[in-house]
Amino acid sequence: MSTQVYIVRPYESGNLAENTSHGPISSPLCYADSTVSRDIPAPDLDGSALRIAVIVARFNEHITSRLLEGALNAAERYGVNEHTVSWVPGSFELPVVAQKLAKSGHFDAVVCLGCVVRHETDHYRYIAGEAASGIQRASLDTGVPCIFGVLTCDTEEQALERSGGEQGNKGADAMQTAVETANLLRSL
Repeated sequence: MSTQVYIVRPYESGNLAENTSHGPISSPLCYADSTVSRDIPAPDLDGSALRIAVIVARFNEHITSRLLEGALNAAERYGVNEHTVSWVPGSFELPVVAQKLAKSGHFDAVVCLGCVVRHETDHYRYIAGEAASGIQRASLDTGVPCIFGVLTCDTEEQALERSGGEQGNKGADAMQTAVETANLLRSL
C-alpha cells in the first residue's frame, strides 16, 4: 500500500506554485499539491437491499409531513423497497425511538425527521441540542446509522424553504444519507 503525501503551503501573493501534474493552483488562503478530488468515489445509492426506518415528529406536522414526503420520494428513487414510518410527539422523542428501532436488528438505517423553530424563549435550543446528541448516541451505541433530519430554523419560512421549497427537501437529503451510509457500512 503506497502512501500519498500532500503538501499544503501558505499562499504567497503573486507567486503561484506549479503543481507538476495539474498546473497552477490558486487560492487566497493556500495551495496544495493534490489529486484528492479524483480519488473520491461516487456514493452507492442503491437502496434495493436496505431496510430503513423513518421516524417523524408530529410537532410542526405541516413541516414534518413535507420532510416525510421528500424522504419517501427519495426512498423510491433509490429503490428502497422495505421501509416503515413511525410518528412520535416531537423531536425530543426521536432519539429513544431511533435507538429502539436500531437495536431491533430489523433496519439498516434510521431516518429521524423533525422541525424545531425558534420562538420567544430558548426552549428550541434545548430540544434541538438534545435531539441531535441523542440521535448521534443511538447511532454510535448501536452501529446503525441514525440520520439527523431535524430542521433547526429561526423562522417558519426557513423551515418551509427546507422542506420542499427553494432550499430543497432535507427529508430527501436525510434518506440519501441513510442509503449511502448503510451501504458504506455494509462494505467495510
